[in-house]
Amino acid sequence: MQLKRPFRGGLKKAFGVICALLVVYLLVHSVGLISSDFPTMVTDQKYVVGDDKKIYEYNRQMPLIFIGGVPRSGTTLMRAMLDAHPDIRCGQETRVIPRLLQMRFHWLKSEKESMRLNQAGITKSVLDSAIAAFTLEIIAKHGEPAPRLCNKDPLTIKMGTYVIDLFPNAKFIFMVRDGRATAHSIISRKVTITGFDLTDYRQCLKKWNSAVEAMNSQCRELGPDRCLRVPYEQLVLHPKKWMEKVLEFLDIPWSDSVLHHEDFINNGIELSKVERSSDQVIKPVNLEALSKWVGNIPEDVIKDMAHIAPMLSVLGYDPYANPPNYGQPDAEVAHKTKEIQRNKNVWERKAKEMFDVGWDNADGDTALDKEPSDNPNNIT
Repeated sequence: MQLKRPFRGGLKKAFGVICALLVVYLLVHSVGLISSDFPTMVTDQKYVVGDDKKIYEYNRQMPLIFIGGVPRSGTTLMRAMLDAHPDIRCGQETRVIPRLLQMRFHWLKSEKESMRLNQAGITKSVLDSAIAAFTLEIIAKHGEPAPRLCNKDPLTIKMGTYVIDLFPNAKFIFMVRDGRATAHSIISRKVTITGFDLTDYRQCLKKWNSAVEAMNSQCRELGPDRCLRVPYEQLVLHPKKWMEKVLEFLDIPWSDSVLHHEDFINNGIELSKVERSSDQVIKPVNLEALSKWVGNIPEDVIKDMAHIAPMLSVLGYDPYANPPNYGQPDAEVAHKTKEIQRNKNVWERKAKEMFDVGWDNADGDTALDKEPSDNPNNIT
């Protein structure tokens, strides 16, 4: 049923009020009293107790790991590989954290809302403390405790420099992928992303270009000590080499388990039935998805590729290579790919048994290109 405009507007206003009340609640219950004239109600130190009876503390100074990138760029694979490490827990996407961060930008972009918050005593530092507390609770408690906590909400990297303000010791893994492959995956798997037209390759590639440009700018601004760019193709071709780089960047000891994430599915690595990549990461690292886009993009789009998506060249991809040459895979990766192809029916049956929830009815929408607007309630 189509909602009338006044009713839709009322829903947006109501949602804005609820969000404001949420922040105030966090201020009082998680951070402390709003006024600096009163003592803090709780300490910054919090903890959870794991099944191993160990106490795991969490606070804003801890070295959190954030995995980001345009959806369908290998973020789920990276989180599964890190989740296989005995010292790391990433867990499933929450979708909550990027929306909360985006809401903060809505509020601050609106001069009227900023004035209202300041008049109410909710200064920037108070708001940041509340957002940090909320984000930390989500990351720490939506899965099992671990020495290193990780969050895989791909869009968070669009606000990476602000996240570092909240968590100064955090680091980002920025997954990048050939935009042609990303666009084809989005369209062929019907991944609905706000602003992307799933019937138009040209438009999707332009949207990819805009999104990845913003993310790449954030990664550059964060610097090489805070943000590591990982090409999906190279991760797949040379998983050991690239996971060594990732773990070294994160200051985490090497573990061979990161090369065998498939062995830990539903035995330490929980996959979501409503994430479109889950049915793919149950398999070992393989080459199946590298060049699926070849032959599926319209010729007029292929011809204009360098103009449509200039970020391809910036990221090291040849916009005129069709098919591309990403490099030769490690022998073990090539062997596993042949085994998967040989047992294709087995893997399809396994995926169906694990994730047969009806993708058409699953919530695949991702608010990717909803930039902050003058309407602070416009967050969907």
